[in-house]
Amino acid sequence: IPREYRLDGMPAEIAALWDRGMDMMRGAGAEIVDISLPHTKYALPTYYVIAPAEASSNLARYDGVRYGHRAKLAAGDGITEMYEKTRAEGFGPEVQRRIMAGTYVLSAGFYDAYYNRARKVRALIKRDFEQAFAAGIDAILAPTTPSSAFGLGEQGGADPVEMYLNDVFTVTLNLAGLPGVAVPVGLDAKGLPLGLQLIGRPWEEAELLNHAYVLEQAAGFVAKPAKWW
Repeated sequence: IPREYRLDGMPAEIAALWDRGMDMMRGAGAEIVDISLPHTKYALPTYYVIAPAEASSNLARYDGVRYGHRAKLAAGDGITEMYEKTRAEGFGPEVQRRIMAGTYVLSAGFYDAYYNRARKVRALIKRDFEQAFAAGIDAILAPTTPSSAFGLGEQGGADPVEMYLNDVFTVTLNLAGLPGVAVPVGLDAKGLPLGLQLIGRPWEEAELLNHAYVLEQAAGFVAKPAKWW
């Protein structure tokens, strides 16, 4: 159980769900121990430097020349207009936002200040997990998100930064290159699902799925929405 994942202001229902998940795993024969992942607090800013940088680099190919969508051009438009119109039409607001952020952190004046520094912090986050697993940990149990699921359409106009904060428990896996699985365990007061995640060792997905199956069976979660739409 990573102590750094107990954030200040965590909703009581999430904390209670986490405690219940520990009891479920303990009842199934697991030994519960506290661990420390000291660089967790840097995970969000690190991820939101590295991920947009990768998006900026990888999505540069979608320029209307060979891959994906090509905008309809007006008479007299050149290649610059084709790039601009194609990307404006083909990428949604969030994709454009990440491309812009990624292009910024990869630019000559900011590469070392942001991207290189984030790469170094990513190495520290990865080392935290390596040390935990080297100490004999088989899996890590944590909440999937710091809140329950959003209702359909509720977050349409939400502040992007507020939405990014909901990734606080999952971005560490992406940075460290670890397998993880989210398991629905209960419902909140509104009837929306709450989940816990298990984080496993590198290349040990089969063992991780076995742990997840134990949690799934212990939770006995069978609730389904009345309508999927």
